Amino acid sequence: MNYELFIAKRIIAGKKYKNSISSPIIKIAITAISLGIIIMLIAVATGAGLQYKIRDKMAGFKGHVQIINYDTNNSNVSTVSIDKNQEFYPNFKEVEGIKNVQVFANKGGILRTQTDFEGIIFKGVSTDYDWSFFQEYITAGKIPNFKQQRTKEVLLSQTVVNRLQLKLGDTILATFLKTANSKLPSNRKYTIVGIYNSGFAEFDKSMMIGDLREVQKLNKWTENQVGGFEVILDNFDNIEAKGEEIYSAISGTLNAKTIIDSYPNVFDWIKLFDNNIWFIIGIMILVAGINMITALLVLILERVQMIGILKALGSTNTSIRKVFLYNASYLILKGLFWGNIIGLSLIFIQHYFKIIRLNPETYYVSTMPVHISLNYIILLNVGTLIMCFLMLILPSFIITKIQPSKSIKFA
Repeated sequence: MNYELFIAKRIIAGKKYKNSISSPIIKIAITAISLGIIIMLIAVATGAGLQYKIRDKMAGFKGHVQIINYDTNNSNVSTVSIDKNQEFYPNFKEVEGIKNVQVFANKGGILRTQTDFEGIIFKGVSTDYDWSFFQEYITAGKIPNFKQQRTKEVLLSQTVVNRLQLKLGDTILATFLKTANSKLPSNRKYTIVGIYNSGFAEFDKSMMIGDLREVQKLNKWTENQVGGFEVILDNFDNIEAKGEEIYSAISGTLNAKTIIDSYPNVFDWIKLFDNNIWFIIGIMILVAGINMITALLVLILERVQMIGILKALGSTNTSIRKVFLYNASYLILKGLFWGNIIGLSLIFIQHYFKIIRLNPETYYVSTMPVHISLNYIILLNVGTLIMCFLMLILPSFIITKIQPSKSIKFA
C-alpha cells in the first residue's frame, strides 16, 4: 500500500481542501498550467503548419530538387536546353526515396488584354508532371490535357485572372521574348481551362502552366530538348542529403539545386519559427512552474499541523514530501487535461473553418495553417509535467524545517 499516495488522494477529495484558503491559489495554478499548454500547442501547431505549408507550396511549384544546365543563369527562364535522354529519366534508379522525375521548361512573356498587361513565366510541363499539388488549389475549371497533340490549354492563377479581368474559357494573347534563334517576339493565343489559387503570392502573380511542346516551339528546340528536370522526393526532411546524392549521380555538365539552395532567404526565415516556438515553450513552462511552486508552498504551510503529526507518527521527510508532490502532480495533470481539451479544440476549429487570415504577400499563405501530431502532443505534455515536477522538488524541502514539537501544539 502506497500510503503517501493514499494520503494525497484523501487530501484532494476532502471538502476542506476545496474550501480552504489555498483554493483560489490552486485554481490560479491550474489555470496557469492550462493556459501554458494551450499557448504551447498553438505555437507548435501554427509554427509547424507555416513551415510545412510554405515548403510544400514551393516544392509544388519548383520540385524538391531541380536539375538544370550549368550554363543556365539564376533567372526563372530556361535559356539553355538539356537533352531529355538522361540515365536518371524517367526513373532515378541510383538514388532511393525519389517519388517522381518530371521535365519542364520556362519562358518569359507578357499577357495582354485591350486595357492591361501582366508579365508571366510560362512553365511548360509534360505528361509526366505530378498534378497533385495543383489539384488541391484548383478553384475553377480543370487540369490541361497534354496527352494528345500540342495544346493551347493553360492553367492561370486567380491573381492574374483578376488583374486582367479574365474568366474561365477566355482566350488570352501572350507575347514572348525573342530567342537566340529568333530576333522577333512571338505572339501566341491560349485558352484558360483552369484557374488556381495557391495563396503563394510570389508564384501566383507570375506563373502560367501549359504544354512543354509550346515552350519548345517558342525556343526553336527539338522534342528532346528541355529546360531541366524537377525531382519530387518522398520525404522533405531528407532534401539536403538527397540533393547531394542526386548531384553526385548526374553528369558533370549538369547541376542539381534544392529549393533550399534556390530560396535560402525564405527557408532561413521559416527556421526562425523554431526559435520563437522554443522561446514560447520556455516562458510558458517557467510561468506554470512558478505558479505551481506558489501553490505547493501554500499547501504545505496550510498543513503544518498535519505534517507535524505525520512526523510524530514516524513518517520521514521524504514520505511527507511525496504526499505533497503527488498532490501537486495531480494539479499539474488537471491543468494539462483542460489545456489539451481547449488547445486542441482551437487548433481543429482553425484547421476546418480557417478563421485566422494572413497576408499572402508577407506569409506566403492566405490562412493560418496548423499542423499537429501525436508526438508533439505527447512531448509537450510529458515535458511540461517533468519540468514542473522538477521545479517543485527544491521548494518541497521546506517540510524538513517543520518541527513536530512546535507545529502540533497549534493544532
